[in-house]
This record gives sequence, structure tokens and C-alpha cells, in this order.
Amino acid sequence: MIAKKCLGIAMAPLAPLLLFLLLSFFNSFFLIFFAIFLIIQIFFLYFFRDAERKIEDGIISPADGKILYARDKKISIFMSIFDMHVNLAPYDGKITKMVYKKGQHKPAYGNVEKNERMEIHIATDIGEIVVRQIAGIFARRILPYVREGKKIRKGEKIGIIKFGSRVEVLLPDDCTIVVREGEKIRAGMTIAMAKNFNL
Repeated sequence: MIAKKCLGIAMAPLAPLLLFLLLSFFNSFFLIFFAIFLIIQIFFLYFFRDAERKIEDGIISPADGKILYARDKKISIFMSIFDMHVNLAPYDGKITKMVYKKGQHKPAYGNVEKNERMEIHIATDIGEIVVRQIAGIFARRILPYVREGKKIRKGEKIGIIKFGSRVEVLLPDDCTIVVREGEKIRAGMTIAMAKNFNL
């Protein structure tokens, strides 16, 4: 399935793909361009996929990717172009605030303090959880699926970052991180636990 609100960009290579296919009937030279756009089209469909994920206990990962940082109540996840870029709610709660900040587009695996971002503040029964969607070097748009005041369920889709990016989760004090830096994870996997979870 194609991610919500992304069908147009996911199918963007289709028009030149069909054009070069048509031209190739008249001149085989155009087959090489047809092949190039076919590869691009397949990649776009793969990148903008919205795959199902198993939802585990505790606070879950909002994203597929690699753990860059997992200390001090903060978990950073780098999403490569091969990861699914639809993000999930890490826990049940209510969105109290959404803050969009314009910024730079430095590589998402490095220092991203000044990068473009969307911060989603979620009030939960274990304290506030903040999800930061951070644009990377290729990402040029963060597309939220939620709004302030909305009640969300753990595992619900909250948005997508287009093309290579990073997601950070800021946890309440009474939480224990259960993932390690360098670990490859998928959205829906447990990344932290707290004493008073409603499992």
C-alpha cells in the first residue's frame, strides 16, 4: 500500500516511463531511458510503501531504522532510503502540541540540532512523550497525519518524512530504554518500558 497523501509523488516517474516505452516502439535507443525510469518507478513505490508492523508492549519505535542514540531518556533513529518512512505513535495519549520548525537539511545521521523538524507532544498516563520528525539531506517535506487535540492509539500512523530522515523520542523520567545504539529496529518494536504501563 502507498503511504497516505503520497500517491502523486510515488507515481511521478510513470509519465516519462510510459513516454519512453512508446518511443521505444519506433527506436530501440529509447529502451535505455525506459529501463532507467522503470527502476526509478520501482524505487518510488518501494520508498513510499506503508507496510503493516507488529505492535509490541511498552513504548514502541515510531520508525524503522538504526538506533543512533539511546541514553538520557532520548532515542534517535536514523531512517535510510531503504526503510519505511511512515511513522507510528509510540504510545496511547493525546496530542497537546505540534511545533513545526524550519531549518537546515544536514545529513540525518549527524548533528541535526538546526534541521527542519516537527515536534509532536503527547500527553500519556506515564508522562509526556515527544516525537521529533527531523528532515535530512534529501528530505524536503514532513507530512503529519495528526493534529493538536487528537487522541491517538499506540501504533497509529502519525505522519511521513519524505526521503531519508531521523526520528527522535523523548521519554518520561520513569522509563527504561531497552534498545542499544547500533541496533537495527522496525516500527512497532518495544524501545522502552515504564513501571506503570497499561499493557
